[in-house]
Amino acid sequence: MAHARISANLPPDIDPTKAPIAFGRRALPKLNEELQSPELLTQQRALMALCDLVHDPEKVYQAIEIGFLDNLKTLLLHHDSVVRQKTTEILYIMAMHSVGRQGLIQNGIVSALAGLLDDPVDICRKNTHQIFDMMAKLPEGAVDILHAGLVPFLVLKLKTESEEIQELILNTLSNCLYVEASEALETDAVTILKERLTHSSVAIRSKAACVLLEIGTHSEGKIAICEEVIPVLVSLLEDTDPEVQVSATGALMFATIRPQGRFSALDAEAIPPLLKLVAEETCKARLNAIKTLTMLAEVPQGRRTLLDHTDTFQQCLNDPCEAVKRAAEIAVRVIQWKP
Repeated sequence: MAHARISANLPPDIDPTKAPIAFGRRALPKLNEELQSPELLTQQRALMALCDLVHDPEKVYQAIEIGFLDNLKTLLLHHDSVVRQKTTEILYIMAMHSVGRQGLIQNGIVSALAGLLDDPVDICRKNTHQIFDMMAKLPEGAVDILHAGLVPFLVLKLKTESEEIQELILNTLSNCLYVEASEALETDAVTILKERLTHSSVAIRSKAACVLLEIGTHSEGKIAICEEVIPVLVSLLEDTDPEVQVSATGALMFATIRPQGRFSALDAEAIPPLLKLVAEETCKARLNAIKTLTMLAEVPQGRRTLLDHTDTFQQCLNDPCEAVKRAAEIAVRVIQWKP
């Protein structure tokens, strides 16, 4: 199914002709001066030239040293949409380099970008979320986003943004919620993510399940998942996309650590699809499925059911993956345990 994509093309009335760029060490200082010009066209041309230069990590380092980021932060609030578009594009390109991400963190770019979450121009918002996505890949970047208080806003934006931007938001949330999930839970994140689990887009289903997996690593997150999401996660075990299955089994594995989660999974008839995943040799969800079934075997009802399927686990005892082999050994011991 085709979807509309956010275009980065400039408006037809904007002259994309770049201003001549000085060579050598003078190039960046000259552009930095032009960014502060009162002339709109001069600013636009300087931004276009800078956009080309920052593909080079050495130029990114030099731009940060010269002090470009202070000017770029100011331009994020510019009335002209082209200036905001090119400014966010430059910051995104910089964030693709390790030195750029570090520089953006040290110069407080995350907080400065917060105002663009409601920008009327789609490409400005997309660029902003691409920056957050890149920043959150670093632990300190994820912490920066958390400290800026942006997680509740990102969660709520899942309700209104395009699919393209929702995917970026889910990527960011996955990395941030691995660190801390309390603010997201206070924003009813689990309910909003639950709605995304049945989305027509495979990418959104998979990424939403991945975010729930990260939420499930926290004790308060396990409680919320147990109360709201387990039946939907069980239905995703038979999803047509393998990545969705992987994320769903992972989230279910964490949820079943709690007794309530085990009973909910059994009520949702999770055992048959989990056994099917264990039996599929190439399925990446196998390890999580084995661990989840081991949790369910802790409940008498689950153990009774799984006693008839020990051969499924026995087949995994010769698996080339040591983690799968160990998990299968533990599963067999738990299933065959007698009081």
